[in-house]
Amino acid sequence: MPGRSDPERSRGRDPLPTRARDLPPIPPAFDETLARGVDRLGLDIDRQAIAALDVHARLLLAWTSAINLTAIRDPAAVAREHVLDSLAAVTLLRERGVDAFLDIGSGGGFPGIPVAVALRARHALLVESIGKKARFLATVAGALAAEGLVTPGSIGIAAVRAEDLAADPGHRERWPAVVVRAVAGLPELIELAFPLLARDGILVAWKRGSLADELAATGAVLPALGGGRITVTPVPVDGLEDHVLVAIEKLGATPSRFPRSSAERRRELPKRRS
Repeated sequence: MPGRSDPERSRGRDPLPTRARDLPPIPPAFDETLARGVDRLGLDIDRQAIAALDVHARLLLAWTSAINLTAIRDPAAVAREHVLDSLAAVTLLRERGVDAFLDIGSGGGFPGIPVAVALRARHALLVESIGKKARFLATVAGALAAEGLVTPGSIGIAAVRAEDLAADPGHRERWPAVVVRAVAGLPELIELAFPLLARDGILVAWKRGSLADELAATGAVLPALGGGRITVTPVPVDGLEDHVLVAIEKLGATPSRFPRSSAERRRELPKRRS
């Protein structure tokens, strides 16, 4: 069938959609929650970006039952927990003039896709080593480009581990911003991100809950990686009161021995406490 993909055909499942136009409209609760949250964030987002967020959300909900992209299935909750949470970094990145960034462990496309469309990013690279998730991200990027909602090629997908990308001279210390919404502790996130981050660039990490232990551990490892000032900013959206953005500036070069292997990091880096 035209316009559909079949990564699950071998398992006897129906082909997954590749175009939002093949799907029913998203319920109004998504748009209502998104509009309220965008207002709370003080963002100016044009209609084209809103349409792109709609396409992404519809494809996410259509695919997630097959490949488990997110445990959140309620459209209003998707708007709040995923889209608005991602958009919380847009003002910070705009203030720094960021128009290109790399998203480590993009998963279902958060924060990378909402940030890319809101920023009108010249180039966003979504790094996702799990093949089925990378296929989803490529599907969304293709759908957005096909509908004229992003410039073709402005959202790229790298189906590799961040450690491997950091060994590539074309990416090492080349990116003005790295964003990451993973669950790893801050010291490990810094070790993964800083080798990809240009000097004077910024890492933005999404966090929630108490950060005292993680920030203390970060202060111990940051100088060795080339880091600088840390800023913690709350996310001012109803329902996301315990969410914060941790922005870390990179001031110096990162030694070539970083990032270490995952086994070395787990053995030596301080563990994240729940």
